[in-house]
Amino acid sequence: MRQFRLGLGQINPSVGDLENNTKKILSFIRAARASQVDLIAFPELALTGYPPEDLLLKPQFLKDTVDRLQEIAKASQGIGVVLGFVEPKADIYNAAAILWDGKLAGTYHKTFLPNYGVFDENRYFQEGNEWPVWTIAGITVGVNICEDIWYPTGPHAAQVNAGAELIVNINASPFHAGKCEFRHKMISTRASDHTVIVAYVNLVGGQDELVFDGGSMVYDEQGKLLAEGKTCEEELIMIDLPIENVFRARLHAPRLRKEKFLYEQPRIPAPRIMVSPASLSPVKRELGVHEPYVHNTIAEIYSALVLGARDYVHKNGFKKVIIGLSGGIDSSLVAAIAVDALGKTNVIGLLMPSRFSSEASHQDATLLAKNLGITAKHIPIHAIHDTYLSTLSEEFTDTEPGTAEENIQARIRGNLLMALSNKFGWLVLTTGNKSEIATGYCTLYGDMAGGFAIIKDVPKTMVYKLSSYRNARAGREIIPRSVFEKAPTAELRPDQKDTDTLPPYDLLDPLLEAYVEEDRDIRQILAMGFDKEIARKVMEMVDKNEYKRRQAAPGIKITPRAFGKDRRLPITNRYRSL
Repeated sequence: MRQFRLGLGQINPSVGDLENNTKKILSFIRAARASQVDLIAFPELALTGYPPEDLLLKPQFLKDTVDRLQEIAKASQGIGVVLGFVEPKADIYNAAAILWDGKLAGTYHKTFLPNYGVFDENRYFQEGNEWPVWTIAGITVGVNICEDIWYPTGPHAAQVNAGAELIVNINASPFHAGKCEFRHKMISTRASDHTVIVAYVNLVGGQDELVFDGGSMVYDEQGKLLAEGKTCEEELIMIDLPIENVFRARLHAPRLRKEKFLYEQPRIPAPRIMVSPASLSPVKRELGVHEPYVHNTIAEIYSALVLGARDYVHKNGFKKVIIGLSGGIDSSLVAAIAVDALGKTNVIGLLMPSRFSSEASHQDATLLAKNLGITAKHIPIHAIHDTYLSTLSEEFTDTEPGTAEENIQARIRGNLLMALSNKFGWLVLTTGNKSEIATGYCTLYGDMAGGFAIIKDVPKTMVYKLSSYRNARAGREIIPRSVFEKAPTAELRPDQKDTDTLPPYDLLDPLLEAYVEEDRDIRQILAMGFDKEIARKVMEMVDKNEYKRRQAAPGIKITPRAFGKDRRLPITNRYRSL
């Protein structure tokens, strides 16, 4: 009976931090070797971090990457390693290094380069032109990278035809709600369709607007889940693979024999490379039981927001953040996420009431700060607002008070937040949600002012769900019940409500999903049952406010299509589908 112990190094690297990424990789290799792992696989571009973007255009960065790879190769004695890195070789490749017992045994180059959504790999990389398989510790292994396995007849199919019993697919697959379930279905299908064990290892961590959620997994030749990593946490997943089951299953799968002629002369060659005929540690101690991971969509979104916030703050050298607390649901959720990400001593809340701020909102913001245990500072703005109005009185003569006077308040608040940020080095977290950003219901240089927008891609209705989840997890009202119950308002004029300008959020958010995320036109949206005038108004608001979104702080992607790198429309654009 052949034994093969696989490790998946689900790690959180930082883009460009070659020194510390190397240290982390070496630490995981040592732990895997101590546990008698035959082969440990790390995610796509684990050495450089993902995505390295235009760092790839710097020759010195490429040289430093190769130097670090050589260092890791020397440290791989007694174990096999699959490691994502950048290989400069006439051109540059998104590559996987296959290391064995202290040496570089070969490399694999990614074939299918995604160039949609948040991905720009055709900008940087040349596509691979071989699909090799390696005999590692007596097991035939096909290695490929991320997008390569998303195609039903991609490299894995040719590698299986060449004898692969195990496919190792290394990934940098960013999170959005629902993607984890899709990955599981896809990997299970690839495994069962090709009667092969598939190991999928994914990055974890935040990088600018992206969050990589981990969730590494192993599926057997029947498409059954063998092991799964946690979401949004670093982890070394180890499993003894039932390799003999692959051969037995293939004896009972004549379909594979009949399909074999399709790959006998593949478009891309699939050479077989001998690395090692036997394990370096043939007698192994038993592994502990790997507990199954329980999925919860709301919990996973919340965890992704916490991880994205923590990594953005820490990886960019900040320690503390400041948030404008209005007493509303958005700023309450942002404050709760920030505390979970950074700790209560590193979060400052700033209350900036105006003459239009209700006593109830002030009390809610104060109670929230107390419940979270954060420092709350108070700077009333009505006197500053009076000064602005006095200064502008001549210019505003014979005009009715309106949006300009209202937005001055928001801009005063943005100015105060940025002043404290400059003075003390605190990062300002903005509190606008996706519903507001989509429709332009936000103030440039006001509530949009700041360094990071945690809930920028979170629709308002999801804000309430996440806030309820946070309270439920705590077992008490961290976010006060009154915050949930009051009507959303910017409090920039007497008796103002969000519904003065926007449809109710339970109507607005599905409409925005249809128009922004699904690109439905007016006829399709009306066929979904939306009112014609409401639909036209919302679509027009979305179209007219692209210029605001271009100037917004970066924020965490949690939906299938986020504003920014994911959804890109020209500001100067006269097309309307109304």
